[in-house]
Amino acid sequence: MKTRKLSAVLLGASMLVPLATPAFARDDDGVSLEAVIVTAQKRDENLQSVPVSIQALGSDKLEQANVSSFNDYAKLLPSVDFATTAPGFSQVYMRGVASGGDGNHSGSLPSVGVYLDEQPITTIQGALDIHIYDVARVEALAGPQGTLYGASSQAGTIRIITNKPSTAGFSAAYDIEGNIVSSGDPGYSAEGYVNIPLSDNAAIRLVGWAEHDGGYIDNVPGTLFYPTSGATSDNTAIAKKNYNDVDVIGARAALKIDLNENWTLTPSLMGQKEETNGIFGYDPQVGDLKVSHFYPETSNDRWYQAALTLEGKLGIFDLTYAGSYMKRRVDYQQDYSDYSYFYDTLSGYGVYFYDNAFNFINPGQFIRAKDRYTKESHEFRLRTPDENPVRALFGLYYGRQEHLIEQRYMVANLNDNLEVTGWPDTVWLTEQSRIDRDKAVFGEIAWDVTPSLTLTGGMRYFQSENSLSGYFGFGPVFAANFGLTTGELECFKPTTVGRGPCTNVQKVIEETGHTYRVNLSYKLDDDKMIYATVSTGFRPGGINRRATLPPYKSDFLTNYEIGWKTMLFNNRMRFNGAVYLENWKDFQFSLLGTSGLTEIKNAGQAEIYGVESQMSWRVTQNWTVQAAGSYTHAEITENFCGFLKPNGQPETNCPSPEAPTGTELPVTPKFKGNLSSRYTFTVGDWDAYWQASVNYEGSAWTDLRILERGIIGKQDSYWTADLGFGISKGDWTVDAYVQNLTDERGDLYRYAECAETVCGGRVYRVPVRPRLIGIKFGQKF
Repeated sequence: MKTRKLSAVLLGASMLVPLATPAFARDDDGVSLEAVIVTAQKRDENLQSVPVSIQALGSDKLEQANVSSFNDYAKLLPSVDFATTAPGFSQVYMRGVASGGDGNHSGSLPSVGVYLDEQPITTIQGALDIHIYDVARVEALAGPQGTLYGASSQAGTIRIITNKPSTAGFSAAYDIEGNIVSSGDPGYSAEGYVNIPLSDNAAIRLVGWAEHDGGYIDNVPGTLFYPTSGATSDNTAIAKKNYNDVDVIGARAALKIDLNENWTLTPSLMGQKEETNGIFGYDPQVGDLKVSHFYPETSNDRWYQAALTLEGKLGIFDLTYAGSYMKRRVDYQQDYSDYSYFYDTLSGYGVYFYDNAFNFINPGQFIRAKDRYTKESHEFRLRTPDENPVRALFGLYYGRQEHLIEQRYMVANLNDNLEVTGWPDTVWLTEQSRIDRDKAVFGEIAWDVTPSLTLTGGMRYFQSENSLSGYFGFGPVFAANFGLTTGELECFKPTTVGRGPCTNVQKVIEETGHTYRVNLSYKLDDDKMIYATVSTGFRPGGINRRATLPPYKSDFLTNYEIGWKTMLFNNRMRFNGAVYLENWKDFQFSLLGTSGLTEIKNAGQAEIYGVESQMSWRVTQNWTVQAAGSYTHAEITENFCGFLKPNGQPETNCPSPEAPTGTELPVTPKFKGNLSSRYTFTVGDWDAYWQASVNYEGSAWTDLRILERGIIGKQDSYWTADLGFGISKGDWTVDAYVQNLTDERGDLYRYAECAETVCGGRVYRVPVRPRLIGIKFGQKF
């Protein structure tokens, strides 16, 4: 442990309290902040009573910030960062627990769990990109949540809590919006809900939305010359301005039935379809917000989730069952010319591609892929009465997700003998099934030692199983031409998955273990609490599909945290925060190995420490200021050599490590923060407001390894500013807003299309969306 650095963070955190609390006299004019209710600990509680680092974005905040997607709310959560190449495929990280994994379907499970109400919605390639409308709040729980939330909540948990059906009365609303993006096309959205009481004990809530985001990346005309074959690609036929548009349509239905005074049943169904064109990164060598790509690029992502929650009493216990079944289908195609061009330029790759007449052909590759996901989860919980001085919660969990993977790397007019058997024009085929299972028993007990002091302890025992089977690789002739023994040449049995030519991978790994949490909280008075926590989180191990590589093991995170929850100045100010130190053991690291094949290895130890805080201040009845920020220092504490010892442990003693001790972990910046101000006023019979906010994201690397990060370059720090103004009268409102006022080109992510040492001559930057100007009309009934 670096005592000096941690001491500096603790000292800085202690200084935040007086700096963040302005001096003015206490008064009793009734101006105060509303209480925030969260369900982070599987029960309804005031945010200020929960000894966990939580940031909650309520429905008002979500509406005021014009939040409609993951990217919108992630920028408001200082402990959350992400890497993204397109909507629906964001890799989410919290508190710097990130090694720069590439999100490959054969890679590590996510380290952050994302939940829709009670149900997990995290798949292997990221969480569902849920349109945010008629949502009660978004909760971000920082730090390991492995006791109550399990495997994919190693570094934290994000929960999207929807508004539930109500028997209190009829209500409805709709919103219509038009917008235009700088240097791009116009967009629109239409959203609405209706809540209908069906009887005294039943109600239904129906929600729907349709959204079109205008594109702003231009696919400009260009050519690409392959020196070995002499072929030239020309994209004139598909060149287009603003070609990265997005269309989203979706709906949600929930039914609430009070079976009797003790039991409530809530079934729900939600579905969404998201279609995208183009890519969301640009090539600075071509120009600002421009690329030259040569094959069509589209994505069609559609999914639905059916869920059921049953709540009631069993004697003195509160019982909850939460179950869900999700099905997701993604079809996409992608340009892969960079891979072909750089391999041809560097190693004469083009000589291996010819037609049936043995003439050289254009070796440019493109990808056609299908992903088919199913995910089910079941959880039973028993909870003792909340008013007892000793409170307990016990539960059982079972989860299973399957991912059917089909990826075709294709070259047009390819010689029949060079193809994967049965797959025309296909150089490489992946036809696999991955299944992840998770079983657990968990519990927590809280004891009010005194009216002010509470001790909480929890534990989760788990059993995980990860399996991978099917086919991947080249056809036999193509592999032989390269001098390789991959693909069909490695097959050992007939096909077991889809239409693969045979089976060359069939592996399974099982693990058992436990996580724990111990928390001590103390109420200084009714408005102030401090707490200390020791907690652990885990992420299951898994399979490397390359036969020569061993499976990778689980990695564990141990968290030491001190936090505070305070209400100041007659409840005018809420100031919460935490300082933490985390040790990450045997962390999983994904990289592109031979033939661009993903490899996952355990990579030694890392240390992360930091501070995060949030403040809400009701300055006057009409003026509210909010701020949130984080400082994160994350680095490895052992060399990353890039290979394992004979016993399977990561080697940390080598003369030329790929990342030496002290190297920063990627993705997460050292500083991230936001500040917003909102003022309401009246003009005659009209209610009005103005608001302004600024968001800051510090610089960050995209890779752990020194060579590769040097090729891609460091993502620069950036600021964005948003403005808003609105008026309302009676049941209707009109809002106007500007997002990214200065049209900043901040990097959300940087990447190359294949291994950096090969394709690093062309680096793509995924920018924050350019300046967006919009106007919205809404009405409530």
